Amino acid sequence: MIFDQNTSKLSKIHNQTVLITGGASGLGKLFAERCLAEKATAVILWDIDAAQLDRAVEDFRARGHANVLGQRVDVSDAASVAAAAQKVLSERPAVDILFNNAGIVVGKPFEEHSYREIERTIGVNVLGAMYVARAFLPAMIEQGRGHLVNIASAAGLIPNPRMSVYASSKWAVVGWSESLRIELEALGKDLRVTTVEPSYINTGMFDGVKAPLLTPILDPDYLVDKVIQAVKNDRILVREPAVVKALPLMRGLLPTRAFDFMARRFGVYDSMNDFVGRRPTDKDA
Repeated sequence: MIFDQNTSKLSKIHNQTVLITGGASGLGKLFAERCLAEKATAVILWDIDAAQLDRAVEDFRARGHANVLGQRVDVSDAASVAAAAQKVLSERPAVDILFNNAGIVVGKPFEEHSYREIERTIGVNVLGAMYVARAFLPAMIEQGRGHLVNIASAAGLIPNPRMSVYASSKWAVVGWSESLRIELEALGKDLRVTTVEPSYINTGMFDGVKAPLLTPILDPDYLVDKVIQAVKNDRILVREPAVVKALPLMRGLLPTRAFDFMARRFGVYDSMNDFVGRRPTDKDA
């Protein structure tokens, strides 16, 4: 353990094994960079895009990080997750910090979604997070410590047109993540869960969206710094930007029609009208 000057606490990442899903690009790769800077013992990247994964590992190793490993894994496939997790756990007793970061979004009216798009969104965003956590939790529980970081979304706190399937997946992640936190706390061990609920992030995943009033599109480095600090400080929730923190209170206090009126006036319900998303060459996180 090392002393962290920013938080006056001992760093939880130093000498730890970290696994990041969707780790080949975007937030996932940034999480890896921060954990390496904190002197993690090993950083394991899971991603479905083999080529991008290879490039990410090569990039880290070219910078002197021989402790970065990559595995091609489809997190929506339970068998793929189980096989990859078995390999990880055959080489180390447990994963200490798990970032459930993989995610996809399809932005269109619900009736235009294909069955495959619905299945894939729920598969990656919901089942993927659960499958990966289920694969590594027993070892965490056995060693008596571990930290799960589940990347949800502000879309898990508020309805939004043209992202109904994505929002439903993130509502599910929020409910599951918080329920899991309470279960693990009841065990009386050093087992932590942090749920991350950001608004739109400038990673390419939400290209074309229009930022609602008072809700700037987040810089990825800013959000990653917030999440890393949350891990160090055992914070339960990360909600960014500031207005997201008020969403549960506003939805709880305001009548539904009043909240809808406010959301329309602030541009929330129109924010996905010009959604483009990732470029054609981009793959699922």
